[in-house]
Amino acid sequence: MKKEYRVKKNKEFQHAFQKGKSFANRQLVIYHVKKPDQTHYRVGLSVGKKIGNAVTRNRVKRYLRQAFQELDAYIAPDCDIIVIARQPVKDLEYEMIRKSLIHLLKKERLLNYK
Repeated sequence: MKKEYRVKKNKEFQHAFQKGKSFANRQLVIYHVKKPDQTHYRVGLSVGKKIGNAVTRNRVKRYLRQAFQELDAYIAPDCDIIVIARQPVKDLEYEMIRKSLIHLLKKERLLNYK
């Protein structure tokens, strides 16, 4: 994922938490904030230490990044999306994480996909 497509600063995360809308399922929580002046969406990932060791956390982040890359053409371009992983996600394979992400993005109407 390109650098300009990532949310990295704490201030940007806090803005999404305070001003954005959220939706969750058992595996993931999504916060999103509309930014009309943006030409491409941005993604911030948060996988806490409760999920597991560094190998597990990095695997979850890698799966989430891959899912966003596959769905790139279908995601609304004018928003910042923050994804927080919950405990059950550590035991899931890529396809299940992808389905969970698609479910949440569709619920929030951020995805035009099938």
